[in-house]
Amino acid sequence: MIGLLFKLVYDIGYFNAQSLRNDKNAELPTTHRVLTMKSAQRIVSGALKEDPNNPKTIVAQIIDNNQKFSTIIIENNKLKKIAWIIDMHLFFTGDIFNDQGYNLTEGIEHHHNINQ
Repeated sequence: MIGLLFKLVYDIGYFNAQSLRNDKNAELPTTHRVLTMKSAQRIVSGALKEDPNNPKTIVAQIIDNNQKFSTIIIENNKLKKIAWIIDMHLFFTGDIFNDQGYNLTEGIEHHHNINQ
């Protein structure tokens, strides 16, 4: 009888754990888009209306690869700049500030020794 009771408790716990796991998996997005050098170059070339096969502005490095807000270094005529790709399609080269007023663009430029 005690063995049957333990088996019943185990089955209920296992069922609840599987149900919770399935709920968490259902909440995840079906596709995780990852920013690659090729996709970043395509986004930058498209935003600057450059020829994607022979771009003037080159993506030199991806600093922070995030699906919503990625930081990249672009290079044009040996001049490097920090750029931002927002939501995998919008390209932005201006200054970005955090909620305390710190200039994130300048901080990353300083960290990667990029002179303006």
